[in-house]
Amino acid sequence: MSIAALGTSTGDGAEPPSGDLDAHEREILDFERQWWKYAGAKEQAIRDLFDMPATRYYQVLNALIDRPEALAHDPMLVKRLRRLRSTRQRARSVRRHEAEG
Repeated sequence: MSIAALGTSTGDGAEPPSGDLDAHEREILDFERQWWKYAGAKEQAIRDLFDMPATRYYQVLNALIDRPEALAHDPMLVKRLRRLRSTRQRARSVRRHEAEG
């Protein structure tokens, strides 16, 4: 399934104004919102749809959710992803602290 099938295209072929998300960035957010609809592993869907390794995808996504334009595009998704990231960071910090102590 192509990412265009998710309905992310504007249809007019125009690029967004400077400061807005580009089509690729919107596609990443739209995929992240509904990746569970794809058959198989998420990592395979990432490779198939975005032609990038999962590690790079998560680097791009991590930077993307810090942008105000991403928050404006999909506030609920971005807030959820930020919350999950914070939870994982706190858990890593606790494990590291326990290992040192």
